[in-house]
Amino acid sequence: MEQSKGRKTNVLLVTIAIFVATFMTAIEGTIVSTAMPTIISNLHGMKLMNWVFSIYLLTNAMMTPIYGKMADRIGRKPIFIFGLALFVIGSSLCGLSNHMGTLIISRAIQGLGAGAIMPVSFTIIADIYPIEKRAKVLGFNGSAWGIASIIAPLLGGFIVDKLTWHWIFFINVPIGIITIGLIWYFLQEEKKTSAEPVDYWGSLWLMAALLSLLYGFQVMGEAKPSVLVLGSMLVIAVVAFYLFIRVEKHAQDPIISLSLFKNRTFVVQNAVAALVSGFLIGFEVYMPMWMQGILGLKASMGGFVVTPSSVMWIFASLWAGLLLVKHAPRTILAGSLCILLVGSFILALVPQTTPFWFFLLVAAGLGIGFGLIITTTTVTAQSVAGADKVGVATSFNTLSRTLGQTLMVSVYGIILNRQLAKGIAGDGRLDQNMLNELINPETALNLPKQLLPTLRHILYNGLHFIYFASIVLIAIAIIINLMDRKRSK
Repeated sequence: MEQSKGRKTNVLLVTIAIFVATFMTAIEGTIVSTAMPTIISNLHGMKLMNWVFSIYLLTNAMMTPIYGKMADRIGRKPIFIFGLALFVIGSSLCGLSNHMGTLIISRAIQGLGAGAIMPVSFTIIADIYPIEKRAKVLGFNGSAWGIASIIAPLLGGFIVDKLTWHWIFFINVPIGIITIGLIWYFLQEEKKTSAEPVDYWGSLWLMAALLSLLYGFQVMGEAKPSVLVLGSMLVIAVVAFYLFIRVEKHAQDPIISLSLFKNRTFVVQNAVAALVSGFLIGFEVYMPMWMQGILGLKASMGGFVVTPSSVMWIFASLWAGLLLVKHAPRTILAGSLCILLVGSFILALVPQTTPFWFFLLVAAGLGIGFGLIITTTTVTAQSVAGADKVGVATSFNTLSRTLGQTLMVSVYGIILNRQLAKGIAGDGRLDQNMLNELINPETALNLPKQLLPTLRHILYNGLHFIYFASIVLIAIAIIINLMDRKRSK
């Protein structure tokens, strides 16, 4: 957009607008996690539960690198506003859904919009703040996730208990409209033009590769995956990635500059971000299920279990900004990953009788690790990429985290479905519908009391195996971090 004469970007108000946008996407994710047991019970969609999360991540991931590149080419403002508008439309459609299939399609639209919000917001921050202030501002912006997660479980629980789950999506509409207005009026930027042709073929092959790969992940997570479909998707993904790389080598203005991957620090930061995000999605999605299905807590209290993590994430994000001034990313990540490793071991080993308050302590510790790692990897990926590639580097960092989440949602789905199926098969009195009812405390009251201990133990075993998988993720992240040769700040 042309910069208006006599008017400059209002840095403070643009920062607030970005914070509001981040808050909007953050509160959406947490509220959905809180309400998922009720949605499953209402729409009878236990087997499709993963799709509600994964289709959002899939469409988000598919568009993230495209948005990042277009933000570099035509400007941050139009891409950011377009993404926000699409997200608001998707949220409205989610709220109107009364069938699991409709909800999944609406979540896909929501994800298409969300693909622009996070990477472009980080890029705008990189534009309007010098690098010495960037980490602190990213830490402040990251606190939106913490604040949203504090409010969301209580708000989500209240909405589910007093209204209907549809309203957890409608809440995004006014927030989104306000944010669009703030960005439209207060963010000023020079009109961007480029004589180089748009990399249409690169975009096409990248989207084909990501779509087929991520869809393959989802098929893999089904209770009875189709070997033919899974194999076909993986073959298409490999071929599309090959064609994408071939096109990018000769493109005048590639969607993703392959030169970025020659920087070991850039590769390490994104790999660690992907692995940690895989653990994060398992914590945020399955902890409320543990609280409601095993401990029998209401939706509001079940979702509240992630709140300490969010609170500590706020402080850890700000702390990361201070640490990055004095220490190398490798050093910061080493300590942070050890925190997550201890937390994952605890979740994998705690007994079924573990009280609610203990999980609050574990969540607080994990929040410190998440806050330090996400902020550190984002700032470092931006700084080593160079000013002309900030948009692409930021979008790839976001894509890495989304890929980690999407893959692990499928892996966790495989683990949980197979463990639940094994538990049900061992007792002729049980069926899948009973587990659907178990994870909603209200419908759990309809189950025969003599079966509750058995059903809860089956769910407990399934969730435990999810956190054993998380241990492997963090261990791999620790090894990869050791490969970073950047030992100075």
